[in-house]
Amino acid sequence: MLLRTSTTVLRTLREDPADAEVPSHRLLLRAGYIRRVAPGGYAWLPLGKLVLDRVTEIVRSELAAIGDQEVHFPALLPAEPYRTSGRWTEYGDDIFTLADRRGAEHLLAPTHEEMATLLVKDMVSSYRDFPLTLFQIQTKFRDEARPRAGLLRGREFLMKDAYSFDLDDDGLRESYARHRAAYRRVFDRLGLDYTVVHAVSGAMGGSASEEFLATTPVGEDTYVGCTTCDYAANTEAVTTPAPAVGDPDSHRPAEVHDTPETPTIAALVALANARRLAGRDDWTAADTLKNVVLTVRRPGAETTEVLVIGLPGDREVDLKRVAATLHPAAVAVFDDWAAHPELVRGYLGPQVLGKLGLRYLVDPRVVTGTAWLTGANEPGRHATDVVCGRDFVPDGTIEAAEVRPGDPCPACTPSTAAATSTAAGTGNTGSSNNDTGGGELIMRRGIEIGHIFQLGRRFTDAFSLDVLGAAGKPVRPTMGCYGIGVSRAVAAIAEQHHDERGLVWPAVVAPCDVHVVAAGKGPQLDAALDLGGRLSAAGLRVLVDDRTNVSAGVKFTDAELIGIPRAVVVGRRLTDGYVELRDRATGERDEVPWDGLVEHLVRRVRGDGV
Repeated sequence: MLLRTSTTVLRTLREDPADAEVPSHRLLLRAGYIRRVAPGGYAWLPLGKLVLDRVTEIVRSELAAIGDQEVHFPALLPAEPYRTSGRWTEYGDDIFTLADRRGAEHLLAPTHEEMATLLVKDMVSSYRDFPLTLFQIQTKFRDEARPRAGLLRGREFLMKDAYSFDLDDDGLRESYARHRAAYRRVFDRLGLDYTVVHAVSGAMGGSASEEFLATTPVGEDTYVGCTTCDYAANTEAVTTPAPAVGDPDSHRPAEVHDTPETPTIAALVALANARRLAGRDDWTAADTLKNVVLTVRRPGAETTEVLVIGLPGDREVDLKRVAATLHPAAVAVFDDWAAHPELVRGYLGPQVLGKLGLRYLVDPRVVTGTAWLTGANEPGRHATDVVCGRDFVPDGTIEAAEVRPGDPCPACTPSTAAATSTAAGTGNTGSSNNDTGGGELIMRRGIEIGHIFQLGRRFTDAFSLDVLGAAGKPVRPTMGCYGIGVSRAVAAIAEQHHDERGLVWPAVVAPCDVHVVAAGKGPQLDAALDLGGRLSAAGLRVLVDDRTNVSAGVKFTDAELIGIPRAVVVGRRLTDGYVELRDRATGERDEVPWDGLVEHLVRRVRGDGV
């Protein structure tokens, strides 16, 4: 393949685009790989399409290697299958919907579990056809409320999704493990630094899921790792080690105190210590019980539910974690205090919530036998020694609190390591940083480039997919789903492979193997075009900068911006039989002889494994 800059649709930019926020967005635009068409929508220019195709082929080859069969579904889909599965309402505003000229409702597909299930139901009838996995690489659509960061959060994107069908749960686990290993090979080949983390399933459902996150400080996903073991999880999936259960009757009776002008935790703690409430002057925010009021709206519901969440006062509610737990319901902060005078803002306690008929969920640290300083449900008043299991009984627990660096690792921290309050009311532990002897959590950021799920039978149940089993009786298959953001992977590679001068593509995904730069006109330009032709004939992909209306300095700057692994500069030393070979990643520059140059470059490129 031979491209000439003078005839290729390629235009570089000297300045960063005003709306480009992250390195991949800036550099892919500046280097002429993509062009913005609409919010969240980008055209792939020739160099960008070459990179996208190379990433796509790596993904395709690894899926084919494990026996997956490629299909292609429409992007415009009828609404009825998604109504049957329940996801027409679950997705809410996140999908594009439209009606055709006959009034029939459709959607632009965000994912294709329904279509894959219906296809298998239509065409497969016997246990002999299993296990079976179908995959496709196709454009998907989601109506992002705030498209940003170029390819990282768009409304239209290229995605690989695979759907496995097995006859039993053991088969599903095998399919899941096979795809997990294939994903590792894909991302290793792409040159990505990534972490596999526990995740929540969201709209997909299922019993287990993991995300593959490319490490980068601009990533929108926050995840944790452990300082001691190999535990890693998206913050939405982190579980909290619970303290040991105590005896509720070991505490003294609850006592109400006047605490005027203390609507905040900080003010309450300061007053409690100043007045030695309950005989203590060592109160901390972790000893208080904060009660946060939220609203929850189920898909298709006309009314909202009021939900109260109790958590230690040194923590804030993480709405993303709440939403992940309560999905597909929509969660928001409660603000209609005037309509609910029974809820005393700033002084709300759990003692009356059951009588009010409100659902009350608590952080896992709030266990039976723990005593708290919390609201007394009267303006300007709080109560001490309000004990879980005696003075209030939660309706359940919920992972709602923010995750912080130093929190105990749920994988290697003993589940009963944190102590509860004593009869003397010495306070609760387990909310602050880890002191249990297990590992501690550290926070990182990443880009989600892959997500795998053990779906189970959600979709085969929805569509009554049964096949004839070996015993002659119907068997309902179980499913797995495996997605890779192909266009997002291009951006993730750009995020991890660039420097202050521009992109630095790994050889396996670069648009070309060699960038030939003619430093001058006449013999130098002729030699550059000749070299490009011979390299192309030898099987390499080549870009020749043959422009005559720009300086050599501009060409060199563009070559670094574009980021092709090797550049050959055909300049003044050509008369002596030499050209300059530049390595984009290392910055090394060598003078190499013109004679034998093609063979030399072919060996170097083949040595890259391309």
